[in-house]
Amino acid sequence: MIRFTRAAAAAVLVCSLALPVGVATAAVPDTPSAGAGAQVVRPAVLPAPTGPYAVGSTVLPLVDRSRTDPWVPAADGRALMVTLHYPAARRGGGSPAPYATREEARLLAEQLGSGVSGDVLARTRTHSRTDVRPAPGRHPLVLLSPGFSVSRWTLTNLAEDLASRGYVVASVDHAYESYGISLPDGRTLTCVACAALDGGGVHGSVVTSTRAADMRHVLDRLIGPKPVWRYADVIDARHVGMAGHSIGGASAATAMAADPRIDAGINMDGAFWEDLPAEGLRGRPFLMLGTHDSTHLPGGQDTSWDRTWSALDGWKRWITVAGAEHFTFSDGPVIERHFGLPQPELPADRAVAVTRTYVAAFFDQHLRGIPRPVLDGPTAANPEVHFQHR
Repeated sequence: MIRFTRAAAAAVLVCSLALPVGVATAAVPDTPSAGAGAQVVRPAVLPAPTGPYAVGSTVLPLVDRSRTDPWVPAADGRALMVTLHYPAARRGGGSPAPYATREEARLLAEQLGSGVSGDVLARTRTHSRTDVRPAPGRHPLVLLSPGFSVSRWTLTNLAEDLASRGYVVASVDHAYESYGISLPDGRTLTCVACAALDGGGVHGSVVTSTRAADMRHVLDRLIGPKPVWRYADVIDARHVGMAGHSIGGASAATAMAADPRIDAGINMDGAFWEDLPAEGLRGRPFLMLGTHDSTHLPGGQDTSWDRTWSALDGWKRWITVAGAEHFTFSDGPVIERHFGLPQPELPADRAVAVTRTYVAAFFDQHLRGIPRPVLDGPTAANPEVHFQHR
């Protein structure tokens, strides 16, 4: 395993200094930016989804009382907050889905500084409507896990896009692993795990193995014998994928190794904290999608990618994106642009388009059986994208 000092930069383990790109969301500002760190008064608007479906959204609070929370053993079980995005039957109806609670956004904004307003961040406009009826038919399920210290809503633009393409998407917040997770009872859970990993002697594998168990519980409650969502019959339980950003992406591999119900997985720029078992992923496909730099090129600083690549035993791709930074694969680039924060080399529009294109193509091919040639090698339409080990 790589050392914690590496993870602090690339896996975002207690990374308040690395977070300015990792806040969440948005597109072109409604008012002109006055430069880096300028206060933006009007809320951002997430990039519009690209699929044919309207998008519905609902929040499911879950508690797994069969196990002890590793960060707060005295807690009443392991608390999880899940946002479902799903293809909706029609446009309109319901009310606009919120992006984040004010308290969640305030706590993250405090870490970011530079004039980022928690109130403005919380009011980011999404493209989903709450509790509307799903589109008919059955739809594959995709689980999403965020980076360490940030919340599930930092992956909203990807979740909404997948839902618009016909997927049910469950974005999961893991208790005590982000700066703020609001619960229905009014409590806000803060990042107890941050101190545990930042010099507390706790290895990152505690996070990935705990998140794997979290996802097992989410699957039990969504596709098990007594599902908690009233529309659970629209989920095609035979086709389940998982993707994550940073340590959430590493958790996708750990979850697949532990749970055969997960058919395909994606790690978006996360260091792997656990080696795969001797049998690999038992032939299931896996995509490694990362930065095109000294970190995640073959032979790079993060040696866990080379090691995991060798252990993957099914369909696999190692794709790197030129100009990308760690938070390129989240809502980070568009929020940077909106708030006038320093911009990465890869423009926000391209960051969103590339991430959506390759994540959706992977799940289309491996959950739906639809061949996607964009996964076969470089294309003129995506010159930033490089295929390794070909």
